[in-house]
Amino acid sequence: MDKRKVLSLRHALMFSVALNVGLFLRLGYVGEGWRAEQSLHGFCLEGKQRNREAPMEDFSQKVAHVSKGKLVETASSSVARSDVEDGGRRNINLDHGDPTMYERFWKQMGDKTTVVISGSQYISYFSDVTNICWFLEPEFAKAVIRLHKLVGNAITEGRHIVVGTGSTQLYQAALYALCPPDASEPMSVVSAAPFYSSYPLMTDFLKSGLFKWAGDALKFSQDRPYIELVTSPNNPDGSTRKPVVNQKDGILVHDLAYYWPQYTPINSPADHELMLFTVSKSSGHAGARIGWALVKDQEVARKMTEFIEINTIGVSKDSQLRAAKILQAVADSCDHVGTSPEEVQPFFDHSYILMEKRWNQLRAAVEKSRLFSLPNFSTARCNFSGRIFETQPGEIEDCEIFLRSHHILTRGGEHFGASQKYVRISMLPRDEMFDLFIERLSEIQS
Repeated sequence: MDKRKVLSLRHALMFSVALNVGLFLRLGYVGEGWRAEQSLHGFCLEGKQRNREAPMEDFSQKVAHVSKGKLVETASSSVARSDVEDGGRRNINLDHGDPTMYERFWKQMGDKTTVVISGSQYISYFSDVTNICWFLEPEFAKAVIRLHKLVGNAITEGRHIVVGTGSTQLYQAALYALCPPDASEPMSVVSAAPFYSSYPLMTDFLKSGLFKWAGDALKFSQDRPYIELVTSPNNPDGSTRKPVVNQKDGILVHDLAYYWPQYTPINSPADHELMLFTVSKSSGHAGARIGWALVKDQEVARKMTEFIEINTIGVSKDSQLRAAKILQAVADSCDHVGTSPEEVQPFFDHSYILMEKRWNQLRAAVEKSRLFSLPNFSTARCNFSGRIFETQPGEIEDCEIFLRSHHILTRGGEHFGASQKYVRISMLPRDEMFDLFIERLSEIQS
């Protein structure tokens, strides 16, 4: 590859969780070396820039979510090595955090998570009419409480559990519940950049008169009520987040989708007014479309339930029962209940080791290419595993145009409230796809 083309890039390499945790890198060149400095969004390499080369394709049409064409690339339930190894001509789709890397563990589990439902079961809309969330299946609630207590990542005592069709529905339900219905203007919703790319879309999609997306919390200075989304570990940069606006009329929603011990050390149980979690990030079952909220205020829980009732008349019992079985299996594997250590590795150990292996591969590839540099995350002791380790993001961010020229599809940083020189790349595909990505990255030479 022409060295001048490499050195002319004005874009960046950003690594994130996702599952979505991570960091940013900017590719540049200064004389004979690099200059590194801290930035608001993570670790950046900055430098003087040469003439920019025209991209090989027109990338002006960018979307925040997976396109129909991209879905075709990864629709198969298994990707053979021979199908993806093509001398660098086929696109590697790392645009979205589809957690297919977990398939191997769940195949090892065999029938331990199989659920059989007869046609006569679960016909009624109702699950527990005595519960505020009347469509919440008791077995799912028990599994959620057990797993949180086992991991120690969230307080469940004194909380109401609200189940939703993924955390997306719960997010919209939370906005509905937290905004006063008689306000003179919509309540502002903010999150510190870089924020989850779907927040603006989900907030404004309903065109509600109750709330509106107001952008970067770091730039919010209006003296009026607001809702701040605190995502920790953050999507996409993996940082540990705290509120940044801190005004008296603020309401906080904590998105803790990635606060699990395969991604980050568990330091203490989260204890907030409203916390969002999802099965897709805890166990990898994104297709189950199940999430849950731990809500301290009874009236907020009631209004969230009301939103879901109006929106979808509850949540699929079939999905709840499958998710309950999966979460119980995760807990059983860690407690060695119904299985021996020789039969299957504890889920969080398996996931941690796999993430550690991928990060080691990535570091080796970056060192070999000599075009990029990676920061070191600060280490901390995990109360659950006893390990001392640094955050292991589930997604990576890099220059979109540069990687697309190497047939690696990504998502542009503008969707996260960051510059276009940043993009997101998933580190959670199947092993074959990830290994091919590492090979291509290693082959990009200065």
